[in-house]
Amino acid sequence: MDEFDLIEEFFTRPARHAEVVLGVGDDAALLTLAGAANTLAVTTDTLIEGVHFLPSAPGFDVGYKALAVNVSDLAAMGACPLAFLLSLTLPAVDRRWLAGFRDGLFALADAVGLDLIGGDTVRGPLAVTITALGTVAPGTALRRDGARPGDRVYVSGLLGEAALGFFLRAGRLSLPPEFQESVLARLDRPWPRIHEGQALIGIASAAIDISDGLVADLGHILKASGVGARLDLRRLPLSDAYDAAFPTLGYDPALVFGDDYELCFTVPPERVPALAGVASRLMCGLHYIGDIVAGAGLTLHDGQGAYTPARAGYNHFDDAGSL
Repeated sequence: MDEFDLIEEFFTRPARHAEVVLGVGDDAALLTLAGAANTLAVTTDTLIEGVHFLPSAPGFDVGYKALAVNVSDLAAMGACPLAFLLSLTLPAVDRRWLAGFRDGLFALADAVGLDLIGGDTVRGPLAVTITALGTVAPGTALRRDGARPGDRVYVSGLLGEAALGFFLRAGRLSLPPEFQESVLARLDRPWPRIHEGQALIGIASAAIDISDGLVADLGHILKASGVGARLDLRRLPLSDAYDAAFPTLGYDPALVFGDDYELCFTVPPERVPALAGVASRLMCGLHYIGDIVAGAGLTLHDGQGAYTPARAGYNHFDDAGSL
């Protein structure tokens, strides 16, 4: 059982309030409140020591990334960041670590325009839970359930660099010195694609952020939309650092590792020219990697035939899923 099967079996139920536009099953819930001009997007994520970050991780990086993963969910909905709540579980009060954590948290909060509005602090094993709020115009939010056969599949930025950073830090990969700093930064301090998500409103038919790996996260779009997809792995956007590691790692880290926090989205053919106009204004790059097809499932091809990764993506309830 993975986390999504668990949620579907035990915690998915119909909303009782008309204000709940979208509940369980997307990057964020959507709420429309009486008299409000915009729809509220709400998301929450937890980072746990030893699962999502090493005990030796600097407080700055933990604070930054804990907020970044939530902001990335808002980006996948096309939402504008508004505010967040912080629940912090601490084994003890380490003032130096907390100062770094605070600085990393607020560095990103200031960069994207988020206000801290409350939360909770308790004693226990180190864990960080953040609930982030954003706004989006009614009826415009990007969702997972809008992909249709004939749509093109795109991703933003580069894939797999966080995986390289993880393997490098774990001593499982050697990289030339000129690549080491950049891949570690992609692992520790990912930049949420807020501007890209907002630019895709009215263009993308479906979207998701890549947190558990391209295969798993695109799979959520396919399931929600009732469609399949075919990807050409030769089109994956890979960095020079990844090219250097490719003989050792192959495609799998870019497909299934996760922690990229890029956007995966689909675009109907008639909106591709509009996407080109948007892409010219974005620095990260938007890359066409395949197509939505009728049916179900995801097919991967590498130019020599069908390709099957070693696993489907990150799973919290897989014993191999921890650091």
